[in-house]
Amino acid sequence: MRVKEVMSDRPEYLDVSATIREAAIRMKQAGRGFAPIAKNDKLVGILTDRDITVRGMAEGRSATDKVSSILTSSVLYCYEDDDVADVLQNMHDQEVQRLIVLDNDKNKDVAGVVSLSDIADNCTDDELGRRIVNACRHYH
Repeated sequence: MRVKEVMSDRPEYLDVSATIREAAIRMKQAGRGFAPIAKNDKLVGILTDRDITVRGMAEGRSATDKVSSILTSSVLYCYEDDDVADVLQNMHDQEVQRLIVLDNDKNKDVAGVVSLSDIADNCTDDELGRRIVNACRHYH
């Protein structure tokens, strides 16, 4: 199974100048705990609901502070033609729940996002199911 068969559509970028509150509202509206952050239409980071909680609120940030103060600047990604099992192993190794999906290694345009839940929703293989569970273990 390839990533393009299970991934979610490309999420709308949030500008690096947005506030933490704006990001939280956008995530709520989109029903996602994740937002790619851009500056001049270039991806510069990722913001998750966990970043808002752990780096934002727990460290005393204000809802009016900029997302740039709490985003994760290391963008982890895969390609839409990658094998899901390989991507799942990468997610396990990196201890992340989702990856940005790029179209290919030449263009590197954002095509979407793949999450553990996207893979689980499309899982029909017992071995892959065990690997999904294993990838989730570090969250417990």
